[in-house]
Amino acid sequence: MLASCLHARRPDIGAESNDVLNKKEKQNMTNFTGLKLAQPILRAVTDEGYTVPTPIQSKAIPPLLDGRDLLGVAQTGTGKTAAFALPLLHRLSHDIKKARPHQPQALILAPTRELACQIGDSVRTYSRHLGIRSTVVFGGASIRPQITTMRRGVHVLVATPGRLLDLMNQGFVRLDAVQVFILDEADRMLDMGFIRDVKKIEAALPHQRQTALFSATMPGSVQGLAGGLLNDPVRVEVAPEATTAEKVEQSVLFVPKDKKRALLGDLLSDQDIKRVLIFTRTKHGANRVAQHLDRCGVRSDAIHGNKSQSARQRALKDFRDGRIRALVATDIAARGIDVDGVTHVINFELPNEPESYVHRIGRTARAGAAGIAISFCDHEERGYLRDIEKIIRQSVPVIEDHPYHTAEIANDTGPSRRAPHHRKRPGQRQRRRNPRRSRQAA
Repeated sequence: MLASCLHARRPDIGAESNDVLNKKEKQNMTNFTGLKLAQPILRAVTDEGYTVPTPIQSKAIPPLLDGRDLLGVAQTGTGKTAAFALPLLHRLSHDIKKARPHQPQALILAPTRELACQIGDSVRTYSRHLGIRSTVVFGGASIRPQITTMRRGVHVLVATPGRLLDLMNQGFVRLDAVQVFILDEADRMLDMGFIRDVKKIEAALPHQRQTALFSATMPGSVQGLAGGLLNDPVRVEVAPEATTAEKVEQSVLFVPKDKKRALLGDLLSDQDIKRVLIFTRTKHGANRVAQHLDRCGVRSDAIHGNKSQSARQRALKDFRDGRIRALVATDIAARGIDVDGVTHVINFELPNEPESYVHRIGRTARAGAAGIAISFCDHEERGYLRDIEKIIRQSVPVIEDHPYHTAEIANDTGPSRRAPHHRKRPGQRQRRRNPRRSRQAA
């Protein structure tokens, strides 16, 4: 039966789930105390119930503590935030000076509001026993409180590119005192059209600084960006580029486009799908799916770039607290969704960028837990599936045992449908994305 194919064994969700590693992995890793972090930071890590670092943390933290530039490649959900936040705070803890107005000592760039807020929360958590001040600035919210905070001064600034440039242009942020620059989710930053903004920001930074760049995928465009930002970097890669988490059980269901909502309703009649993240390609599509689920009696909400920041944060909190069972999201909005206990990810529509598939299904099977990723594929998306299987270097298992299975779609491999800007011809200028739309998304 379909339901039996869509369930995976999951360990209990709790503080211990962050250390769900097999014995061999534990033998090959040290604990956090062996990383020689400052005691106040170790106290904060212990308070959170963490004892054993993840692979990206155990490999990235030592060279960052040594002051090296770093290029980190790791799947989503593997602890990248702590991998750069802990050594950053360790460096600042050695000589904590009074925060100067408008002049942060560390800058962390993220592509979306949600991810920036998530990083900001982590920085505050890990620095709770230090006298380090931090803040987050992003678009879609009033700039006045952000200006007030920068006037008081912070040590660590987490920002989305568009709002940071606005503050810089108005004279409320200066980057000449930045000692550490971190660029997170670099591949998505470029996908969202932030390359020009990143270069403007980088030009305002001191030449003498430590820089770290993290990403779950490493296409050629990101490698080019890294070459211009990093100085003799250490490269840390804990899994092959664009591979998917081992504990995610993947499957694809071939279904006509007009039957997808019916199939989704059938799936969610299974109460073992307890907390599900559903992806669409468009904002309007996300709204329509959420409305359909509400009519089916499934508590849900949508999160995308057209929603206000307060609405997005409220939907995330409701999802995290269990008040809604399903959260429908677009790719741009999903980068900051770090919620424990997501049992399933459903790709209602396959992404037109195969790298996005890796990030989507990485929203489940986090912190060592297991998870399920289900993808719906209609005739027009057959080429997208082909691109996804090529980049993850494996075939996604097909489930035929459902009422809407269509052999015609299954038998049509489809042409490659990778987005056109990846096929730019020599000498051809790539069409510039609308910067206003990019900044609004951030």
